[in-house]
Amino acid sequence: MAGDASARRAAFRRLHERGCFVIPNPWDVGSARYLQRLGFQALATTSAGFAYTLGLQDGAVPRAAVLQHLRAVVEAVDLPVNADFESGYAPDAAGVAESVRLCVETGVAGLSIEDSTRDRAAPLYELAVAVERLKAARAAIDASGTGVLLTARAECHLVGHPDPLRESLRRLEAYADAGADCLYAPGLRRREDVAAVVRAVAPKPVNVLASSPVFSVGELRDLGVRRISVGGALARAAWGAFMRAAREVANEGTFGSLADAPSHAEINDLFREDARKPSGSS
Repeated sequence: MAGDASARRAAFRRLHERGCFVIPNPWDVGSARYLQRLGFQALATTSAGFAYTLGLQDGAVPRAAVLQHLRAVVEAVDLPVNADFESGYAPDAAGVAESVRLCVETGVAGLSIEDSTRDRAAPLYELAVAVERLKAARAAIDASGTGVLLTARAECHLVGHPDPLRESLRRLEAYADAGADCLYAPGLRRREDVAAVVRAVAPKPVNVLASSPVFSVGELRDLGVRRISVGGALARAAWGAFMRAAREVANEGTFGSLADAPSHAEINDLFREDARKPSGSS
């Protein structure tokens, strides 16, 4: 496992050195294996998508369950896996460091730490505190000697900050200085805002969330974005199809929505042992 994890981590770092790649977000082992089959080069977990599988809201899953989930996804695929590690599952920097140490032990190639408190009265950590927490994550990774890639997230757009772009830029610049390898401000929806983030932290790579049809891969590549994730959008798309079909059965007594479902045999074939390799591989 150690050698395999080392190779995946090295490959993940190389992906961040040039070009642009999509890192989709599976919510369970089955979706992770299917995304690998499509030929993606890396995967990232989604805290929201995983929470939904447990019947919980995003942010309500305890650390132990998240770590178990991360290990299961890492072991299910041959690709580098980035962990959506929320706010580090701890109230203080020392706790974040301990959580990060445990996360690294699951075999992930990267992890993200966000600055959201999930407190509506004060939804973001004060910048000095957020930087201290990020430095603790950086130190824990460095102490592990693994080369796990650290992504820092500024959640300003998602928590309703009154000046989200300006505050995101201020925070991301500080996070870059604090040792983040990749910078991420989920919620960007204008080309000029994406370009401003890329400029602010250059030459460090930027992740952009594409959870709705605002941008194309080509547009984000042209803006200098290195990594594109979809967050919980694939999980929400799956839930949308399920909810529409279930409502039709419950409310109409008909089954028309089921006509679009893949056959039992088609899905069964996805998970044959010899079907787990990426499309086109030998």
